[in-house]
Amino acid sequence: MTSESTKINAATGPLGFAQHDHSTCVSEAIAAAEARCAADSLRFTPVRRKVFEILLQEHRALGAYSILDRLREDGFGSAPPVAYRALDFLVANGLAHKIERLNAFIACVHPSHSHTPAFMICRICDAVAEAQSSPARGALGDAARATGFRIERTVVEAEGVCPACVDKADR
Repeated sequence: MTSESTKINAATGPLGFAQHDHSTCVSEAIAAAEARCAADSLRFTPVRRKVFEILLQEHRALGAYSILDRLREDGFGSAPPVAYRALDFLVANGLAHKIERLNAFIACVHPSHSHTPAFMICRICDAVAEAQSSPARGALGDAARATGFRIERTVVEAEGVCPACVDKADR
């Protein structure tokens, strides 16, 4: 995404549940990924780019085998390592995240800077929104400091109901 849209998104909250121009969202994310890979001398191969595009198609986490099915449809091969290698690259370079609860992956909405994401996962439709998190500054950070523990990585995932499914949750 452009730095301006990233600033707006970081300031206004999570992207994923909000209505937005999705085609612009996708094109800006691809441009940001290409720029990041070029700046860091990373190979954004056709398979890696395709996996990233697949993840961007919806603000929903996808499992590796679902991604593999889509890759196969587009002629990229059917061996699981094809998908897993591309996903490993995207996650390692901050272009995607693994949603542990779902054992699935989602494109990063803030690929241009280092951050600690928090994920809100709809228990009804599996939509996922990414927001900024600062666990080291909150209660978890206080507890870690009190015990002398140094936090290196956190995964913040909250399960609930997205705005689109709120009426379905009451049934």
